[in-house]
Amino acid sequence: MRLPFAPSARSSVGLEWELMLADRETGDLVPRAPEILELVEEATAHERFTVTGELLTNTVEVTSGVGHTVAEAVDDIADAIGALREQTEPRGVELLCAGSHPFAQWYDQQVTDKTRYHTLIERTQWWGRNMMIWGIHVHIGVDDVEKVIPIVNALTVFLPHLQALSASSPFWAGDRTGYASNRALVFQQLPTAGLPWQLKDWAEFEDYLDDMVRTGVMADASEVRWDIRPAPRWGTVEIRACDGMSTLPELAAVAALAQTLVEHFSRILDAGGDLPGIPPWYARENKWRAARYGLDARVIVDREGTQLPVRDHLRTTMEDLADIAVELKCAREFAGLETILATGGSSARQIAVAEAANGDLRAVVQHLIREFRGGPTLREHLAALRV
Repeated sequence: MRLPFAPSARSSVGLEWELMLADRETGDLVPRAPEILELVEEATAHERFTVTGELLTNTVEVTSGVGHTVAEAVDDIADAIGALREQTEPRGVELLCAGSHPFAQWYDQQVTDKTRYHTLIERTQWWGRNMMIWGIHVHIGVDDVEKVIPIVNALTVFLPHLQALSASSPFWAGDRTGYASNRALVFQQLPTAGLPWQLKDWAEFEDYLDDMVRTGVMADASEVRWDIRPAPRWGTVEIRACDGMSTLPELAAVAALAQTLVEHFSRILDAGGDLPGIPPWYARENKWRAARYGLDARVIVDREGTQLPVRDHLRTTMEDLADIAVELKCAREFAGLETILATGGSSARQIAVAEAANGDLRAVVQHLIREFRGGPTLREHLAALRV
């Protein structure tokens, strides 16, 4: 199977952010997406951003245009959220994001009425109906198709770092799971999801797709649901491993890390160098550790099996990439990674709120709503809960 890879601007950025719709008073999910999307689409037909539906009617996805910088893509996302709020505010609907909703139940949710979603649920059954998960997708442009698979393989070394930074699903259907990112382990139950296969080049990726299509596993490349995958239609590498970010600055920070990593790897390839890599058994262990422990995980960082705290390896990586961040004009967003490290990320903040509220997960939802709006800091919110 010959699969063309679309031309794209090197290290350009595109963002997709899946958002929950919740009742303002109860915090529970509401199936209002079809109604709201119809109104938003009419008002924003000529904008750079798009607002679309997803698997469940409790979800909308905002997508940026192609940004030359992270800031451009983030501005599109902010504009999309503004357009959404014009419709959600008068209807008593709140926007929020995390990898999972703290207490909603899968059997209360409605599947969007589209053939592709009904087909997915019919095939995947219980696991498909349990896909109450929200994430972000970060697209980074790659200027040469021969770079794509090597970059996917190298990014797999940093998958636990991205997953730990974004971990935001410690609760599932009312239970504290003990995982920082329960979403990471739920999502990989879908066919063709999970870690990318370690292929050697684009031709081998084409062979993989040929096998999958010929045997009826998938219809086309869009059904490759790897944590990091080529996106031939857009000419990008797409990072899909992350939980939904709870705030726009955190989304921007992770996007900046993705952009600088891809540019760094592209430069190494231009110079004829070898990219970092680890065996697939290390990659699998790293994914589990990041899901379980988040930013407190120890990860395996090279082929020799060297293990380091993910926070330490992140900071070393950030030092290595700092100059590239300046060149790509994303230094401000890149600096937001330190803020995530300082707070422990959304997962840690949610657990702190739940503990301060004696386990009341409604308080966690209200905390996520405030965070999404850019409301009080965690310290201020915890202080209010203790009064």
